[in-house]
Amino acid sequence: MASTRPTPRRSGGGPTEGVRAVDRALDILLAFRAGDSALPTAELLRRVDLSRPTLYRLLATLCQRGLLVAEGEPMRLRLGPAVALLAQVWRSTLSLPEVAQPMMERLWQASRETVALFVRDDVQRVCVAEIESPEPLRFRRGVGYRERLARGASGRAILAFSTVDAEMRGRLYRGLTIKAADQADDLAAIRKRGFAISRNELIDGAVAIAAPFFDASGQVAGSLGVFGPGVRLKERRVSELVNLLRAEAEALSAALGHAVKLRCSGRDNLETR
Repeated sequence: MASTRPTPRRSGGGPTEGVRAVDRALDILLAFRAGDSALPTAELLRRVDLSRPTLYRLLATLCQRGLLVAEGEPMRLRLGPAVALLAQVWRSTLSLPEVAQPMMERLWQASRETVALFVRDDVQRVCVAEIESPEPLRFRRGVGYRERLARGASGRAILAFSTVDAEMRGRLYRGLTIKAADQADDLAAIRKRGFAISRNELIDGAVAIAAPFFDASGQVAGSLGVFGPGVRLKERRVSELVNLLRAEAEALSAALGHAVKLRCSGRDNLETR
């Protein structure tokens, strides 16, 4: 029985026309960035290397399949409901600890310290995965450990990038000796440099370093942390681990669909409060 599969047309021995059309259509979809509500065709032409007739042909197909929606005059394009459906299916298959496992293992192998993954739960952060240090002297929290976001590096790495209203702020700091106003400068410094650090804060002799990671919507999704004794985590070693930690946190953000890397300005400031 003869095959009914279509045979792509080849052009000059290069990529098939069908594959090239798919590649160009994907370029259009990937031209949308976080914060883009609707883009005029002129802006899409600027972002993708296509002729106007080719762009309009592909836009018509993408709109027919629900991947884009055209509106207004002059025409503006926004992502369509089919993209939302794909995103929902993709998110439903994600297990955060599984996605983060390669990043955590690389960080654990490079540091030989305890590595933990935290997510936000209201005004707290919860440990959802942990790889314990192989060293005899080590610190660990354990999966399920909870603490308020205002306390510890792994909490403040999340808090610095979170939106907090007055009611939530009250619950964050209730009963603590530190006040929100006193911590404001520290949170601003965390946002600037992209990581948090604490020494002897929750456990005497412990040093904690944590960096935030972000989801596809650009919202902070949690923090990735390294914990160890101060006798090993001197300033030079901390500086080395900060670079590794931030790189793995960015890799985790990318794996969750976050397209824009966290950009930090200024030199790393390891001073803690």
